[in-house]
Amino acid sequence: MPATSLKSASDTAAPALLDFYATSGRMTCGGARAALLEALPRDVASLMHIVQGLVIHEYASSFYGVDISQARREESHIREVERMLDRILSIDPSPLDVVRPPEKRLVGVCHHHVLLLVAMLRAKGIPARGRFGFGGYFNPGYFEDHSICEYWDAARGRWALADAQFDAIWCERLRIDHDVRDVPRDRYLIPADAWVQCRTGKADPSRFGIFHGNLRGLWFIAGNLVRDVSALNKMEMLQWDVWGAMQRLRPDQEIGKDDLAFYDALAELTRHLDTSFAELRTRYESDQRLTVPPTVFNALLNRPETV
Repeated sequence: MPATSLKSASDTAAPALLDFYATSGRMTCGGARAALLEALPRDVASLMHIVQGLVIHEYASSFYGVDISQARREESHIREVERMLDRILSIDPSPLDVVRPPEKRLVGVCHHHVLLLVAMLRAKGIPARGRFGFGGYFNPGYFEDHSICEYWDAARGRWALADAQFDAIWCERLRIDHDVRDVPRDRYLIPADAWVQCRTGKADPSRFGIFHGNLRGLWFIAGNLVRDVSALNKMEMLQWDVWGAMQRLRPDQEIGKDDLAFYDALAELTRHLDTSFAELRTRYESDQRLTVPPTVFNALLNRPETV
C-alpha cells in the first residue's frame, strides 16, 4: 500500500478524516485518567518508549526473564485504555513516563501496545488509528497476525506505521533492520493489501495467520478485515474477539461467492481511506455484519463478553 497523502484526498474529506482520528473513541478514552495522557510528551519516539515501559507481551515474557502467572494472563483480555491504566497504576503507581521493571508491567499483547499509543497520540490531538494486519518480520516466510499504530506524520504529510511493541530487546531478538517508527508497507500489510494479494494470486493465503494454533488462510485475513473496519471506526477490539460476519468464517471451509464479494468490497474501502472515509463510516454504522454489538465472543476464553 503506498503512503497515504492529503494531496490525494478531496478538500472536504481529508480534514474530516484527520479530525476524526485526532480525538479519542470509546476504547481509547482515558476517562478519569485522561489528564495523565494529556500530560505526556507529543513526539512519537517518546510515547513509544513510554508504552514499552508500561506493557510486557504475554508471549515474550521470557525475553525479559519474567514468568507470568495464570492469574496475571487475564490482563491480556482488557480492551479499554481506561481499564489498562487502572491496572497499570494498581501494579505500580509511578507516573506513566517512569519505566516499570518488566515484572511490574501490564501483561498484554500487541493490542495493548497499540491502544495505549493511539490513546496518547489522540490525547495530544495527533491523528492516530489502530490497524489489524500482518507483520512479515516475526517468522521468515510468514505474515503473522499483528496490530500496529498508524499515525499522521504532519512533517512529511503522510500516514506512518509505528510498532510500539518493538523495543530494543524485541529488535535484537528478531533482528529488525527497519525503522519501527515508520514500518515499511511491504513489511507490514494491512488486511486489505493481504486480501488483494491473495485474491489475485500474488500471495499464498496459507502464509497469513497466527503461529499460535497454526491458524492460517484466507478466512483469517477476512476476519482481520472486519476487525480493521471496526478499528477504523474507533472500536479497537481484541484479536480474538468474534462478532457479525466473522461468525461465518471457518478454518476448514471455503468462503462462499457472496461472502467473497463482501470482503472484496471491504478491502477496497479500507485501501483507499482518503476517498472512501464517509462510505466506510456509513457502512460500519448500518451493516450489522460489521458493527460491534453489545456482546462479542472471546474465542480464547470461549465465552461471550459484554463490551
